[in-house]
Amino acid sequence: METGARRRWRVPPGQVAVKCVAAAAVTALVVLYRHDYQFLFLAAVAAVGLNGLALRDLLAPVRLSADGEGMTVVSGYAGHRHVPWREVTSIRVDERRRVLARTRILEIETTDDLHLLSAFDLGADVHDVADELYRIRARTSPEPPR
Repeated sequence: METGARRRWRVPPGQVAVKCVAAAAVTALVVLYRHDYQFLFLAAVAAVGLNGLALRDLLAPVRLSADGEGMTVVSGYAGHRHVPWREVTSIRVDERRRVLARTRILEIETTDDLHLLSAFDLGADVHDVADELYRIRARTSPEPPR
C-alpha cells in the first residue's frame, strides 16, 4: 500500500441486511398486534431500536478509515471525525473473557477522546485492524506508535 492509499473498515453488508430485515419484521409485528397494548409497547421499543441501528449502518457504514494523514472515525450517531496521527496517543486491543464469551474491542485513544470499535463495526478482526493501523502510522509518522 502506498503512503497516500486509504484503508477502510466497514460494517459487513450482510450484517446490515439482517438488521434491516429484523427491523422490518418487528415493525410489522407492531402493526399486526396493535390491539394488544403490552405487546405493542414491547414491539414498538424493539422496532425503534432496530430501525435506529439499521439506519445508522446505512448512513455511516464505514466506521474507520486511515491514510497517511491520519484516521477518520465514526463520531456520534452517524458523523465522522478526522484525527491526524499526531493526535493519536495509543492504539490497543482490549480483550476480556466473561462467563462464556470473549470480547475484543479496538481502542483508539486521542488527545481528547476514546474511540471503541468492535469486529462487528469493522468487518474484520480487531487485532488485524490494529496491526494495519500501526503499519500505516509507521510509514507516515516520524515518531514510533505507542
